[in-house]
Amino acid sequence: MKREGYIFEKIYNLNNIINAIWKASDKKRNQRRVKMILDNDLFYAKQIQELLKNKNYFPSTPVIKTINDGTSKKTRTIYKPSFYPDQIIHWALMLQIEPIIMRGMYQYSCGSVPNRGTSYGQKAIRNWLDTDKRNTKYCLEMDVKKFYPSIDNELLKGMFRNKIKDKNCLWLIDTIIDSNKGQPIGYFTSQWFANFFLEGLDHYIKEKLGVKYYIRYVDDLVLMGANKKKLHRTRVHVEKYLNSINLELKDNWQVFKVSNRDIDFLGLRFYRDRTTLRKRNALRIKRRMKKIERKGYLNDKDASAIISYWGWIKRSDSFRFYHKHIKPIASIKLAKKVVSINAKLRTNQEKPVRIILKSNRGN
Repeated sequence: MKREGYIFEKIYNLNNIINAIWKASDKKRNQRRVKMILDNDLFYAKQIQELLKNKNYFPSTPVIKTINDGTSKKTRTIYKPSFYPDQIIHWALMLQIEPIIMRGMYQYSCGSVPNRGTSYGQKAIRNWLDTDKRNTKYCLEMDVKKFYPSIDNELLKGMFRNKIKDKNCLWLIDTIIDSNKGQPIGYFTSQWFANFFLEGLDHYIKEKLGVKYYIRYVDDLVLMGANKKKLHRTRVHVEKYLNSINLELKDNWQVFKVSNRDIDFLGLRFYRDRTTLRKRNALRIKRRMKKIERKGYLNDKDASAIISYWGWIKRSDSFRFYHKHIKPIASIKLAKKVVSINAKLRTNQEKPVRIILKSNRGN
């Protein structure tokens, strides 16, 4: 494969940096520190340009938080880098190397990839189950143990050298990679670097092991086939491959017959003949709707959440759930109306509005 050169000049190009400033500021433009940068974007872009050109960029110490993620309450350590200059530089880099990473990426490597979110993966699995029952008779589910912090930074840097020959660009990549042990959850670069790190595994599973139906969502893997013994052998080969890049497979892997139980993946439960919401996602939605009902009004944030839930409903057999737990409180039509109104108000720099729910009018 031809290695790419002449990238670094594009990274520190002023237009690229200004673009990175605005991309990095998405959903945080009301923050004072971010607004200050946006109001003087050309000035700060020139500052970053000088940092990069002279190789004077040294990553700041990130803010570290431990959270209990979602209804599962899984403990995660989140790293939050400084907006200036770190997040901007991460974006400036990725705007230029994203096409290079995408070029070798497996078709069903999902998660943190443009146009390959949960809906993309959900549709693929449903399609495979519906159109090829013979070759989706059995399923192998597995995931990587402590994936992000376990990524071998030296191996990752070597992988980039197989794609990129621009030494200055590699200096910046190395600088970001070496700023932490493994790849920190919370960095914009980490989600890309993590997917890139498993690119070889994807091609190994598809091309060497010959698995017809395989999908990966970051570190969660689902493989389907007609032969149970072959899937067991595949699991052994995958584990050996992961060990060769200093990763471990979790011991909770499972091989099972799809007609006997569901595939629990991407927030949904896929059965042979239907798709339902994952129990903890259904619980989270019910709790959110009860909270909205208690407040008595629908604001922009809650309306956006309902629209997101509607996407899950449409991709599963959950319309009864919608009519029972969502629509009586705030319908999808009302949620879209709130989001539309507030989008126009934001354009005119006016304050957002909220709509009083019918059940609370006159109270």
